[in-house]
Amino acid sequence: MSATEELKQKFVSGELQYKKENEIYRLLGVSSRAGRDAVRAVLAELLSAGELVRDERGRFVSPEKLSLIKGVLSGNERGFAFLVREEGDLFIPHRSLHGAQHKDTVFARIVGGERGDEAEVYSILSRGVVSLTGTYYKEERGGYVSPDDKKYFEDVRIVGGRRRAFSGEKVLVKITAWPEGRKPEGEIEEVLGRGGDLSVEEEALIKTYGLAEGFTQKVLSEGRRVAAEKMPLAGRRDFRDVLTITIDGEDARDFDDAISIEKLEDGFLLGVHIADVSHYVRRGGALDREAYARGTSVYFPDRVLPMLPFELSNGICSLREGEDRLTLSCVMRVDQKGRVTEPDIAESVIRSRNRMTYTNVTKILDGDPELCERYAHLVPMLQNCRELAQILMRKRAARGSVDLDVKEAKITVSEDGEISVSEYERTISHRMIEEFMILANETVAEFMAAYEMPFVYRVHEKPSEEKAASFKAYLAELGIKVNFRPESVRPGEYGKILDALEASQSPMRHVVNRVMLRSMSKAKYAAENIGHFGLASECYCHFTSPIRRYPDLLVHRIVKLVLDGQAGEAQRFENFVDVASENCSQTERKADDAERAVDELYKVWYMRSHIGETFEGVVSGVTAFAVFVELPNTVEGRIRAETLPPDDYVFLEKNYTLKGQRRAFKIGDKLKITVAACDIGARKCDFVLAEE
Repeated sequence: MSATEELKQKFVSGELQYKKENEIYRLLGVSSRAGRDAVRAVLAELLSAGELVRDERGRFVSPEKLSLIKGVLSGNERGFAFLVREEGDLFIPHRSLHGAQHKDTVFARIVGGERGDEAEVYSILSRGVVSLTGTYYKEERGGYVSPDDKKYFEDVRIVGGRRRAFSGEKVLVKITAWPEGRKPEGEIEEVLGRGGDLSVEEEALIKTYGLAEGFTQKVLSEGRRVAAEKMPLAGRRDFRDVLTITIDGEDARDFDDAISIEKLEDGFLLGVHIADVSHYVRRGGALDREAYARGTSVYFPDRVLPMLPFELSNGICSLREGEDRLTLSCVMRVDQKGRVTEPDIAESVIRSRNRMTYTNVTKILDGDPELCERYAHLVPMLQNCRELAQILMRKRAARGSVDLDVKEAKITVSEDGEISVSEYERTISHRMIEEFMILANETVAEFMAAYEMPFVYRVHEKPSEEKAASFKAYLAELGIKVNFRPESVRPGEYGKILDALEASQSPMRHVVNRVMLRSMSKAKYAAENIGHFGLASECYCHFTSPIRRYPDLLVHRIVKLVLDGQAGEAQRFENFVDVASENCSQTERKADDAERAVDELYKVWYMRSHIGETFEGVVSGVTAFAVFVELPNTVEGRIRAETLPPDDYVFLEKNYTLKGQRRAFKIGDKLKITVAACDIGARKCDFVLAEE
């Protein structure tokens, strides 16, 4: 047992609880300087890890003894914060933050409040933001930076440093100190340009989220070398004579999945062929380390920050039309009820016959004469794909899969820089590929679960009892009766709610859809299989996108070891899959947040040319301070409460309603709005009611 573990055990047993440093030395029988230094180092390590804290009298104690809750803060521009946790967030007013800021990891304790959910920060375990972007403002003595991320509610005083900026310029700041009772201090690391410029604002967001833009020479050199290697075909299943195609969007930048299908007497033979990226990205190499650090590719309207260099992501790993490519294939015999009866996973080689787009495939299935003639060799195949996809959709619906109708934006940038924003259309061709990828992901996960090998699963926990109960109460407020038990809610019960509302063409479906989404946890990666609530799947993984996602690459690596009879080697991943799952979940969240922020930037930039115009939208959110309205093109703006018609408004949190004596605003209401202003820096659109 290590010295750290031994000391932890003594705290667990209670032997050293509520003891000061000198008392601990005495109880341990440590008197030499070297011995004290060693114990002091272990205590510092336990404090840093959050295993111990100091109480008001300076005594060491386990956090549990003081009823402390560990969590990460989410700040608010008004100066307060929430301690984020699964069982419900805790509100922390500004006076109780004690110098803590947005994204800091803290210990807090509940102090009551009107609803029993108010807390105060006890201690700061680690700082979450050590650098940020913002706008520099010069003062008579020195200057300060106003952060772009308004959740970081304190300005940063600029002290020292070699970089200089002009007032109004966008900068990257490194925070160097957090003086007690004063604003954070920092120094300018980089001047990005004038605030309010689209490219500068986008670059600031990339810096804010700490995303890597370029690759080191070492990574690029390894990428070029492996891409130029001779393609080994020996021992691989050869599918090059099988009719195989890719189906992606018109603007797709990489192609990592292809499909083949054959209709049988009793069902279908479906092949899902995925780029064998793990052949080129060798474990422990420069490419592998860089891919692990990035975790995922990040997609913006005007560019992509790839997980892998161009030679791989758009070259040798991309399943390009008419070119031989190494793949890992999951070939499934699927019966008429959508059940996979004979899964066959193998290292393979394919040659994609055609690079198809969602738009053209949908048109072919709709009978477009010109495209049906041009792709006559694909028409029967695509009809078989549609037939199987419909079987799989019915199967998923029957088992209770929750099909959330989430609007996505399609943001395009033309060659001359013109931006357009519209709702992303989800057609039958999208659904086909989605169903086939889900089936392959499930099949591979089940295959590996049967071997009981270390693995990375894609999991989605069921809603917490508190959130499920809150959602049920909200439905009751709307007059929607449900009988699920919050402590044991099943996905089918959520799915039935949406299905019933859709069948009755209820205008409330959109409303309930949004609130249901908020009641659910976020999917993540985990080494332990706990199932996927949203998909109503008992076993699921990510297998189909190794060009752009590290967990898929890792899944391929482990699967291939098992296929090659190297189970012992696969067992060596046992500790790594835990660490990798956490890393991949974090990098995914960071990428999602960055993509969302940049999309918002482009939407606001686009809406600048529509100031003064009137649109009809739907109320998408309500707070005590504003009513949020979403337009048909997915742009969301806020109507500030002070601009609403004069009334005595009360915010009813349970049913997301701002209610006055004469008028109420709730999620799902249709409103006519006029675009009043667009704040590029804040990435927000301000609306007013059209009649006002």
